[in-house]
Amino acid sequence: MDPLDRIDELIAMVEQARSVPMSRNNCMVDRGEMIAALDELRAGLPADLRRAAALLEERDKIMDAGKREADRIISEGEAEHARLVSVNEITVSAEHEGARIIAEARAEAQRLREEVDDYVDTALANFEQFLTRALASIERGRDKMHALREIGTFGGDEADRPLPF
Repeated sequence: MDPLDRIDELIAMVEQARSVPMSRNNCMVDRGEMIAALDELRAGLPADLRRAAALLEERDKIMDAGKREADRIISEGEAEHARLVSVNEITVSAEHEGARIIAEARAEAQRLREEVDDYVDTALANFEQFLTRALASIERGRDKMHALREIGTFGGDEADRPLPF
């Protein structure tokens, strides 16, 4: 199950919990059920982290492929340039053509790098938003759980317990 869906279920569980008498903000939740749900959520998070690592690995592969392609294009341009320059009759033309090919190759390499950077940035931004929402939901759930724990479970004498209001 998607961690965000699981967090929504936990929030719904807390929202639907019975209220503590004489309290507007406090409620009672089954501790075992809440802990089991949070453990399940924690177990699901590593999968999302693995997806993020895979996304970063994919980005690196795309960047490496783009660099190799750019290097190949530049090498071909330089080789073509050298071949054309070696022919005495067309030396001037060859220099211009070689420079043009190298410039095109560099422009193409730069364009590919920018496309890869834009793609990776967008993917990472989306993942960052997902993680931010997930962490905020987790924090809200933990805060509610801690508040419930403070209200619902105290050790010691009845006299030591604070009043619930």
